[in-house]
Amino acid sequence: MTNLTVRRAVSGDRSELARLAELDSATPPRGPALVAEADSRMLAALPLGSGRPIADPFEPTAEVVALLELRAAQLGAYEPESRGWGERIRSLFRVRPSHARA
Repeated sequence: MTNLTVRRAVSGDRSELARLAELDSATPPRGPALVAEADSRMLAALPLGSGRPIADPFEPTAEVVALLELRAAQLGAYEPESRGWGERIRSLFRVRPSHARA
């Protein structure tokens, strides 16, 4: 993958979201979502309310989903259920006061 685009889903994405959900044996996101595309092909989507991410199972998408989760967290629209890859990366950049070291 050379170019990856993360953007909000629009109404014209319904058929692509349905295709992606079918590949992932899931239901398409209802309501606002973020999508990740490479070479004009949707690889993953993340609902911004509730629901799990969906991704193309025939592509390496774990890092793409983590990127969607990170972007959603930046927008304040997503709180992952467990501490995933995005949270681990963000925690590396948090500054701890010198007196608070463990």
